[in-house]
Amino acid sequence: MLDKIKAVVDKNLPLVSNLSNVSALLNELKDINWCGFYLRREDYLYLGPFQGEVACSLIPLSKGVCGHAARSKQTIVVPDVALFPGHIACSSFSKSEIVVPIIKEQTVVAVIDVDAPIYNRFSKKEVMFLGNVADLLKDLF
Repeated sequence: MLDKIKAVVDKNLPLVSNLSNVSALLNELKDINWCGFYLRREDYLYLGPFQGEVACSLIPLSKGVCGHAARSKQTIVVPDVALFPGHIACSSFSKSEIVVPIIKEQTVVAVIDVDAPIYNRFSKKEVMFLGNVADLLKDLF
């Protein structure tokens, strides 16, 4: 799937166009119920292009899995979101989550967020894959 993502990313197009197409491709991942981007502006993450149910529009960096990943500059894999302190429940259907920061010049510019309706959905395979996606996208910002 990384090849498909590389094929649709075009640095000559607006950021929103690129992220929209990438979110559509990420939505092809098996056993997920939400995927998309949160874009950083100062101390907040704002909802960007996504696939799935209506989502939280604004997340302070001090809250939730997305905020934690942005603050720590680390990928966060949560096998059971109910056990994550401060988890923001945008959907009652989400049981596990992975959030990967997109880092440009040592600054988190956005995060990739993927939720699943099953527990323990995300493995090292998704960590590596989404890390590669984040690395590919960082130059769009």
